Amino acid sequence: MLFHIVVLYLLDSVSAKSPHIIYILADDLGWNDVGFHGAGDIRTPNIDALAYTGLILNHHYVTPLCSPSRSALMTGKYPIHTGMQHGVVKGAEPWGLSLDEKLLPEYLRDLGYRRHIVGKWHLGHFESKYTPLCRGFESHLGFWTGHHNYFDHTAEELPYWGVDMRRGMDTAWDLHGKYSTDVFSQEAVKVIERHDDTEPLFLYLAHGATHSSNPYDLLPVPDETIEKFPNVQHYKRRKFAAMLSKVDDSVGAVVQALHKKKMLNDSVIIFSSDNGGPAAGFNGNAASNYPLRGVKATPWEGGVRSSALIWSPRLSNPGRIFTQKMHIVDWLPTLLTLAGANKSSIPASLDGLDMWQSMNTNESPPPRVILHNIDVLAKYGAITMDNWKLINGTDYASYGSWYGPSAWDTPYIINEVIDSSAGRAVTSLGCQLTSTEITELRENSKIECGERNPSLPDCRPLKAPCLFDIHQDPCELNNLANQNAEVLERMMRELIHLNSTAVPARNRKVDPRGNPALWNHTWHNFGDYTGKARGSDFQGDFICHSA
Repeated sequence: MLFHIVVLYLLDSVSAKSPHIIYILADDLGWNDVGFHGAGDIRTPNIDALAYTGLILNHHYVTPLCSPSRSALMTGKYPIHTGMQHGVVKGAEPWGLSLDEKLLPEYLRDLGYRRHIVGKWHLGHFESKYTPLCRGFESHLGFWTGHHNYFDHTAEELPYWGVDMRRGMDTAWDLHGKYSTDVFSQEAVKVIERHDDTEPLFLYLAHGATHSSNPYDLLPVPDETIEKFPNVQHYKRRKFAAMLSKVDDSVGAVVQALHKKKMLNDSVIIFSSDNGGPAAGFNGNAASNYPLRGVKATPWEGGVRSSALIWSPRLSNPGRIFTQKMHIVDWLPTLLTLAGANKSSIPASLDGLDMWQSMNTNESPPPRVILHNIDVLAKYGAITMDNWKLINGTDYASYGSWYGPSAWDTPYIINEVIDSSAGRAVTSLGCQLTSTEITELRENSKIECGERNPSLPDCRPLKAPCLFDIHQDPCELNNLANQNAEVLERMMRELIHLNSTAVPARNRKVDPRGNPALWNHTWHNFGDYTGKARGSDFQGDFICHSA
């Protein structure tokens, strides 16, 4: 009873002002890589503490790849409606998320927010006007491409290689040798410490971890961090666990900084992955989506269903599992509602839905189709309607199986969650974090696969579309296409209709002018110049600061 009284008090005290919004995006994190979904081999006590005292978003969908998901978050639109549906933005390619799109930080700027990004961008940088400082953010410490080495901060995208660590528009040479996850964590804490808490803050902390690095060091992490996981037998999995523990430390540091600044009780914190985990050696990585099928870059649940949570004192009934389906496109309208936007100011053209009411009541949102992606160049499309999921084609067909480890039976140390930095901070606000509740929530978030029916045909989506009852069969074991011809036909019509609304993919071929060797061995805004190198004629505004 005391817990609910405290929550009601906090709700009354913060409802009149716009909350601080902290969006923490992990990269290539698998479904089964967090403790609240069953991972026992990897310890994520700070992330788990937020999950158990907020909402565990058990049906949170993203797209299969980095750039498409980030574009969906920033625009509230499916990638097929912004031209971001195929692959990712490469460092030497002359394109990015369209400048015609209004992005989340620009909406929040109109609502009086201060806006900062720390970490990965990956939505284009070939011209300076595509970079964060021209897209609504006031500051950026991080990188523009899709990955980099966590120590030397170079990104290798064959045939090119160059440094990619920026402080605003300038190369941050001084950070060489400093571990990226720690750098981003420290910068996020500094943003909070410097913030005038009379103004609402939007902090987008987009970690590069746990994405693979360059081929010469695929999973970089300090040796002393690896030594914390002696019981993880597989060496790459051990390094992955160490990389993720750095992200978890960062979450704890951010929550503690908010608490010390007395901003936590006015905050909304979201934690999510941008796509499913690269398991079983995909990209040289060792994530786990168990028991879901598939990996990053595929339309299977393991590629598009992400670990996610939301924490806030504004939640009317925290400490539960949110069972409704939602998509990363939903965050833009949801956060604008939380920020105090008028309904009329949220464009009707968005694909995302405002999920705040559903989150507070667990009521079902309006019926709709969830689009996982349509990529005609990669020759696949996938949607979910009600309890049905359609997969027509697939990318990376060799990664259509089920990959572990499970690690569910590995001892889970509950006291680590309670005693974590985030755990101590949220309980000081009155949030309830007990062994009984943690055990119950963790157990209830577990996915039960069911049984494989051997009489049903195998799903071979490159030969014929597949249909799954995703409620009864979340692990995509049983292809029901032959038994439900009417449902299959209806969903194929919907997929065709959605494809008819798609705009062409914006991808462009690699431009030799993007070779970092021409720009002091850095990934650069090569499109700002008419020739091949910095000595060429400059065109346009090189530095762009948002007001």
